[in-house]
Amino acid sequence: METLIQQIINGMVLGSMYALVALGYTMVYGIINLINFAHGDVLMVGALTSYSCISVMQQAMPNAPSWLILLLALLIACVVCSVLNFCIEKIAYRPLRNAPKLAPLITAIGMSLLLQTVAMVIWKPNPKAYPTLLPNVPMHVFGAVITPTQVLILAVTAISLSVLMWVVHSTRLGRAMRATAENPRVAALMGVHPDRVISATFMIGAVLAAIAGVMWAANYGTVQHSMGFLPGLKAFTAAVFGGIGNLGGAVLGGILLGLIESIGSGYIGQLTGGVLGSQYADIFAFIVLIIVLTLRPSGLLGERVADRA
Repeated sequence: METLIQQIINGMVLGSMYALVALGYTMVYGIINLINFAHGDVLMVGALTSYSCISVMQQAMPNAPSWLILLLALLIACVVCSVLNFCIEKIAYRPLRNAPKLAPLITAIGMSLLLQTVAMVIWKPNPKAYPTLLPNVPMHVFGAVITPTQVLILAVTAISLSVLMWVVHSTRLGRAMRATAENPRVAALMGVHPDRVISATFMIGAVLAAIAGVMWAANYGTVQHSMGFLPGLKAFTAAVFGGIGNLGGAVLGGILLGLIESIGSGYIGQLTGGVLGSQYADIFAFIVLIIVLTLRPSGLLGERVADRA
């Protein structure tokens, strides 16, 4: 039972980060039917940006509280990723909006490789240890262990998702996003500017990816230029799992995928004496993707246009 509780905690933490990234995929797809495969690398840029900011601030402000340094680094990472995603949409995707669907897909893959290469040049290819800024004293819950970093991840994720849902369902921007998702031409006739809405959607997705990147780095303690590939691919799997184009589906898919991956790898590791658990962790995401695409291509919650953003 203790193993199950521990893996549920680990799965909730992992699934929370998947959910934040999956929301970026599903928001963009919901409006312009584009899979932005560079989205995982925005997570990477956010993590590496925060790493650089923390290093600079620790030298410039040695007496500053650790939580303040982490908060400032997170805010800077969000701004950098928002500007980056705005430029990606305007330069790489907007000119191809009316092109055949294969063209923006190839462009997205190329943009992903470009971001990885630029990050490798700027931050060098070797992995870097992410500074520990939060207390690392573990807390015990029903025999399982949870760290303050994991508690913070769950709290920040819950707050971020709540704010996003409020923006989408209760603000003027959210109504414009839903109208653009329904029909961009009709929305334009009603006074909505589709280009602005699409840019805002990319920027909001980038903020969520930056938050996930900082939390990912803080949780695993390392950053490098290729760190966004697998989380991005798994978050895309979570979006498809829950029903791409559906906000609730992205959250549900992310949480379930994290739980499946953690529980599956945990029990395999227990059965093999800890030899194979971590090595088989990644395979569960893609097994889920194959099963979902085979049995229910629309995902668990389908694709409800009204919930698009």
